[in-house]
Amino acid sequence: MAGMDEERTHGPGGPGPWWWHGPPPWHRHREGPQAGAEAVPGGVRWPWRSTVLVTVLVLVGSNFAAHAQGSGRAPLDAYARVLLLVASGLLLWRWRRPVAVVFGTAAAAALYLGAGYPYGPVFLTVAVACFAAVVAGHRRAAWTAVGLLWAVHLLVAHWLYRWLPPAGDDPASFGQEIVVAGWALAIVAVAELVRIRREQGARERAERAQAARRRADEERLRIARELHDVLAHSLSLINVQSGVGLALLDSDPEQARTALTTIKAASKEALGEVRQVLDSLRAPGDAPRTPAPGLDRLPELVEQAARAGLAVEVTGEPPRLPPHTDLAAFRIVQEALTNVVRHSGSRHARVRLGRDGGTLRLRIDDDGPATGAEAGGSGNGLAGMRERAAALGGTIEAGPRPGGGFRVLAVLPTRAGEDR
Repeated sequence: MAGMDEERTHGPGGPGPWWWHGPPPWHRHREGPQAGAEAVPGGVRWPWRSTVLVTVLVLVGSNFAAHAQGSGRAPLDAYARVLLLVASGLLLWRWRRPVAVVFGTAAAAALYLGAGYPYGPVFLTVAVACFAAVVAGHRRAAWTAVGLLWAVHLLVAHWLYRWLPPAGDDPASFGQEIVVAGWALAIVAVAELVRIRREQGARERAERAQAARRRADEERLRIARELHDVLAHSLSLINVQSGVGLALLDSDPEQARTALTTIKAASKEALGEVRQVLDSLRAPGDAPRTPAPGLDRLPELVEQAARAGLAVEVTGEPPRLPPHTDLAAFRIVQEALTNVVRHSGSRHARVRLGRDGGTLRLRIDDDGPATGAEAGGSGNGLAGMRERAAALGGTIEAGPRPGGGFRVLAVLPTRAGEDR
């Protein structure tokens, strides 16, 4: 059924990358085990593989940096390697404790810089921790940690270098500070971009899900209206004719036979229309096998009402209307006549059709009075008519007439561009 299936949350090409549609698998809570990630209490994943990879890159890269920078920096010793291992190992907790990890890696990098060790990939640990903190929503903590690390670098490079190793070190150039600041801003900016895109993706998924639910509700309501209008009209006619047949079965068998013939015709028509509605559920993309009813079937309604003992006078010619307006107009007249049969003591009704510019006016009158008897209906007839009219931008007025009886007045807009 069109509109009833949940809309998929990704495009025809399959799911997009994780930075658009959500966090990586090890950041998602309470899911099944992922390859290379061991579950821990609370459902958050240990990012073993990425942490080991970063650790290897930091250790190996720092050795290369020490050889490249030579005597200008302090040589790597056991203390330096412990700091590198601590900074890298903290990343194992970056999805469970992002704030603590981003400050911990920044502190380890600050101690590493203060000890005069070579510049190198130790900053990669801060970048990864900052990224995780921003994506997890801890933007202020990430910005603060990066800002503090930069402030420590400024102090070490331009003031404390006199008392810190290596001996005889010179102050850093301000051009170098601009480069460091640029890298820090780039890291945070990329993390912010990822966070914004993830939030946009989450909002879009929520909007698509809400739109799909809304379409499903509208489709259910449409089907409920169709079934109500079809069954209420036909079953009311069957109810009236079965009562006539039972009353005349012994005294007037021929009239009883006529009532049974009417019941058979009404039930056959109802089955056909119900089958048409059900076919639209089974094959949502297919065109209907039979055209939807419209005002051109008013003579059938008049004939069916006559079989139920209601004389209907039609004034005006059915205009050419767009399909949806034509169907709504037909169902409104059908429901109004059904209500006359079920609720009114009058045996005469009048249907007046008129088109005024871009609006169609339908007026259905009966002379009443109301029978007051239990009609066995659901009470949704008038509500269904109002919903049909409102869906087209029209109105329904229903209520007692000043001179007695009941009146239904429908005003439905039409668009010339959609006329058949």
